[in-house]
Amino acid sequence: MKSFVATLLAAALSLSSALAATPVWETLPAEQPLPAQLREGRVDHDGASIWYAVAGEGQPVILLHGGRASALTWGNQVPALLASHHQVILIDSRGHGRSTLGERPLSYELMETDVVAVMDRLHFRKAAVAGWSDGAILALIMAMKHPERVSKVYAFGANMDASVGATPAPSPVLPLVGPRLQAQYERVASPADFERLTAAVRSMQKNEPHYSDAQLAGIKGPQVAIAGGDHDEFIGADYFAHLAATIPGARLLLLRDVSHFAPWQDAPSFNASLIGFLDR
Repeated sequence: MKSFVATLLAAALSLSSALAATPVWETLPAEQPLPAQLREGRVDHDGASIWYAVAGEGQPVILLHGGRASALTWGNQVPALLASHHQVILIDSRGHGRSTLGERPLSYELMETDVVAVMDRLHFRKAAVAGWSDGAILALIMAMKHPERVSKVYAFGANMDASVGATPAPSPVLPLVGPRLQAQYERVASPADFERLTAAVRSMQKNEPHYSDAQLAGIKGPQVAIAGGDHDEFIGADYFAHLAATIPGARLLLLRDVSHFAPWQDAPSFNASLIGFLDR
């Protein structure tokens, strides 16, 4: 019996050591649920119904999620932003989560106009915008197309040229992401629509975005932070540095020991980076 127990203890210690040795960028911790005190609404815009929610008081910050995701992905960030006295505006991008897709082909610039429509509905003349992945692309498009509506842009994991980082680096995280996003989608929308969303996003990402250095260099007005993980599966740190060097006055914020999924992997560090930029 003692030998059996000793064997179990040894196995447990070995497993614990193996887990402890797993790099953070190769993990995918669960995100926290969104707080209950959300004031939800919808705006009909250009053939789609766009879901949004607002929480808290203070300086407004709009959170824009990644492709095939939804506002549910921001569960680790919303409480920290509320605690730092920010008003949080969550939006499900067109076709994502609780927002409908409409009949027009999905595009980044179309989704950007949906964000402006939500701001108009809420009577926000200007707000900070924080985006993750596709949401970061939308945030930077806002800085280009509607600079008068944006005070600050925190763009995490942005790729403004579809030809950059087309082949992701091998990672044990990537096979886990799709099922998580599908499960999140099915919590708030019809499971049958996830395949339609996936097809629309894949088609968009195959052809977009393609913004030139000249267009990025034309961003003036909003303060911009280009943020990224030093182990991003899709985009190299040199590209983040290039973006930051191209956009006038932009800051480069490279988060250590995390990947494209830093808001889940190391929420304290990500939140400190985001809030530090918003409050500086």
